[in-house]
Amino acid sequence: MSSLVIKTVNPEEDAGAEALAHAMRVVEALLFASAQPLPADELARCVPAGIDVDGVLARLTALYEPRGVNLRQVAGGYAFRTAPDLGYLLAAEAEAPRKLSRAALEVLAIIAYHQPVTRAEIEEIRGVATAKGTLDILIEAGWVRLRGRRRSPGRPVTFGTTPGFLDHFGLGRIDDLPGLEELKGSGFIEGRLTRDLSVPVPDDDPDLRADEDPLGDLFTPLDENG
Repeated sequence: MSSLVIKTVNPEEDAGAEALAHAMRVVEALLFASAQPLPADELARCVPAGIDVDGVLARLTALYEPRGVNLRQVAGGYAFRTAPDLGYLLAAEAEAPRKLSRAALEVLAIIAYHQPVTRAEIEEIRGVATAKGTLDILIEAGWVRLRGRRRSPGRPVTFGTTPGFLDHFGLGRIDDLPGLEELKGSGFIEGRLTRDLSVPVPDDDPDLRADEDPLGDLFTPLDENG
């Protein structure tokens, strides 16, 4: 004859499970409602005290992994994105992005790796002049921003990338960009490198550097100092 097993209820465990479930619902709702990726520390302020928001995000990531939308870490935060294998379903509905010229892509890459960088520095790295409007196109796309002014003669404008750049290219952080060895391994730059070429470690710290001043007066990025 089997014996009756009585399970002891632990109120603290039940309360902890309820708090975790509530936190998951809160984070899920915030992420669905936000048009921009939300950083973990911002989400942590909205969940019950004592809840590990990283654990909540990990659970939600696993929960949504097999679904039509996935939770991804992009642009320094978290956001729901269409599952990669279903992206074709939305292609017809999405607004066609402006196709960038090769020159614009080169300028964008230089800004991403060398920021903060001035227009003159971009032209020095490329070895050619930057066409009028190229920087404006990148700014209008939301991928490049005006940072400040270099503390040098003429006080030229410095440029850097935006969270929108990271989001568009699916990067969690700027240092997720491929390094020199990765670029070589992919064959992307095979046969184009000089022996002394190096790819800097990118850094998009929003704080101004020691050699930068605030923007100050309003101006267009293509003024004589830009």
